Amino acid sequence: MIYKTQHLLLMVALLGIISVTANAQTNKMTQEQKQVLRVITKMTKAFQNKDIDKVMTCYEPDAVVVFEPGSPVSGANVLRKMFAGMAQANPKFTYSGHEVFIAGDVATHIAPWKMTAKAPDGTVIKQSGLSVAILRKQKNGEWLMIIDDPHGQFLMNK
Repeated sequence: MIYKTQHLLLMVALLGIISVTANAQTNKMTQEQKQVLRVITKMTKAFQNKDIDKVMTCYEPDAVVVFEPGSPVSGANVLRKMFAGMAQANPKFTYSGHEVFIAGDVATHIAPWKMTAKAPDGTVIKQSGLSVAILRKQKNGEWLMIIDDPHGQFLMNK
């Protein structure tokens, strides 16, 4: 599927799939918080390796992802196609920090991110934002994303 550069810019900004940079903040996390962060890391690495099957293992089946501000989408087939299309731009993400809050079986991961990629025409794309992901602990102890919004700053920019 071919994306227009402008549409690709919005899509590539997507989720909080960003490579994790070590920092002192991570060292202060509990084991449970680190497990939540590992889901984000796993998804990031899989996305950057264009392993969409592995990306999808980080989400519950009915997860919602906000590929474009204010336009959430769901459904495994739709998400899979969106991720595959975005991966074609070879985005590289970095975090500038992480916050993980846990209440029972629900966690929130918040992280500022920066992204560089290339549009199909070779144009360099640079974006940044605030990722907000909600995860739920499964019966087997694994954490999976249920809501992934890389545009958490969107309302502040209006």
